[in-house]
Amino acid sequence: MDTSVTVSDKAARRIGEILKTEPAGTMLRVSVEGGGCSGFQYKFDMERAKAADDLVIARDDAVVVIDPVSVNYMAGSEIDFVDDLIGASFKVKNPQAKASCGCGTSFTL
Repeated sequence: MDTSVTVSDKAARRIGEILKTEPAGTMLRVSVEGGGCSGFQYKFDMERAKAADDLVIARDDAVVVIDPVSVNYMAGSEIDFVDDLIGASFKVKNPQAKASCGCGTSFTL
């Protein structure tokens, strides 16, 4: 199974912009938790600490950390940033998701 998670150019730029406004050493933590209308949902948090077993994705000024359990749910995914008519947000393009809700924040495996 492909356990890699990637960050698109647009997402890396936006994450970098956000992190510049935070204290030095801040990272974006992406995690998967139970809930949402489709069973699982993505959570995005600013964090300054990382665990030894976190996946760390560093790209330009962006640093993203993902815990090992969430990496299993997100294997092969790309974190993207979308700015469209319904608003600007981070989206996870997850090839494992069998279905997702209309707003794209929750998914089913």
